[in-house]
Amino acid sequence: MTASLSLAPELLVHTWFNTERPLPLSAMRDRVVVLVAFQVLCPKSIAVGIPQAQRIFDTFEPSDVAVIGLHATFEHHEAYNASTLKSFIQEYRLKFPIALDQPNPAGPIPLTMEHYKMRGTPSLILIDRQGLIRKHAFGPVDDLRIGAEIGALTQESRALARSSAA
Repeated sequence: MTASLSLAPELLVHTWFNTERPLPLSAMRDRVVVLVAFQVLCPKSIAVGIPQAQRIFDTFEPSDVAVIGLHATFEHHEAYNASTLKSFIQEYRLKFPIALDQPNPAGPIPLTMEHYKMRGTPSLILIDRQGLIRKHAFGPVDDLRIGAEIGALTQESRALARSSAA
């Protein structure tokens, strides 16, 4: 897990999919958040990142773990817009909420991707129930390892809640 802890910045979203309303991170402090950045143009996102996000979504209880996809287009912006992403989500039958990262008027890297200092896609970020970034990974992450880390965060968070209530 990440050594130095920092508060996760809010997502800067152009459009949300698979949710009826925006999902601010500050409203999810009771859950572990798995943020998976992907790009429909990225082969590793398609082969590894997106299927892993769907498995995490299908495995963990939504009351414990929130999975959020972040489509972060940093090239070919005109081709990969909201309607293209909507078709992609339907084609791949993705069920978890997905945010289209807000374009950056100052350059090609979208705003959330820039604020999180992501190096590319796929990227996976684990945020604990206190809103702290606990893991920041670029590239494929082993399913067993990430599952164990998510499980540990859900248990750690419960233990912290119990100790602060005492």
